[in-house]
Amino acid sequence: MEKIKMQENKECFFCGSNNWIESHHIFGGAYRKKSEKYGLVVELCHFCHNEPPLGVHHNAERMLKLKQAGQQAFEQVYGHKKFMQEFGKNYLEETNDNC
Repeated sequence: MEKIKMQENKECFFCGSNNWIESHHIFGGAYRKKSEKYGLVVELCHFCHNEPPLGVHHNAERMLKLKQAGQQAFEQVYGHKKFMQEFGKNYLEETNDNC
């Protein structure tokens, strides 16, 4: 099984900072272990990870962007059908209209 590499460097996926870096599982909760298994983990600075208003745990638009990036990366390796089997939702069809 090929592990997906979401980033080349250990810097924030959003702002590029290399200070106070934390790992974030793109698909959390019940899918956290699958995120780990497939490499769907990104590095985020603390502010882009866990602080309002831009932290992904407080910002639905940024969270969706991460999930879309994760789905695109996964599908390049394994295809759409496998993504749907593993994660059960197509994030590429979602919009930020309700955010």
